[in-house]
Amino acid sequence: MGVLLRPQLAADLPLLAGGESPYDDFGPRGARTSPRPPELDEPGGLSIVTDDGSLAGTVSWIWQHWGPNAGSRCPMIGIWLRPDHRGRGIGRDAQAQLVDLFFRHTTAHRVEAHTDVENIAEQRALQAAGFLREGVTRGAQWRNGGYHDGVLYAILRADPRPDPVVTPARS
Repeated sequence: MGVLLRPQLAADLPLLAGGESPYDDFGPRGARTSPRPPELDEPGGLSIVTDDGSLAGTVSWIWQHWGPNAGSRCPMIGIWLRPDHRGRGIGRDAQAQLVDLFFRHTTAHRVEAHTDVENIAEQRALQAAGFLREGVTRGAQWRNGGYHDGVLYAILRADPRPDPVVTPARS
């Protein structure tokens, strides 16, 4: 199944509520009242649409700094898929497309992703999208009333990566 990344629409927000996974419990948060901006150089997000036109989920990013200068920053991406769209390769394809967008349209040298040590499905999706596992981040994430270990993944501009599957937008 092919996927397309597109700017989020206000109509997408009710379908991108989250909360159906043990990895979604970050505590009380207000519902989003406006779509995330699609600008790559700032924190943002895009909707994931399947080739049949259904809204599958969202990818988002924030910028991390590994040093004091602009060349030392990189996007850390995240993904959330609606339950009926999980386990079908959509996450792999969406994350690979997002990496491609960053490497084509920004000066980022590195793209990161982080997931819970028990989230094996996301670890497999990241590896299939070309990310390399770098290590465990001990107690790095507050979720579900406690600190959890995570796994840090990254892909560098020079690393081999799969060709992203892009489906033309439906009119």
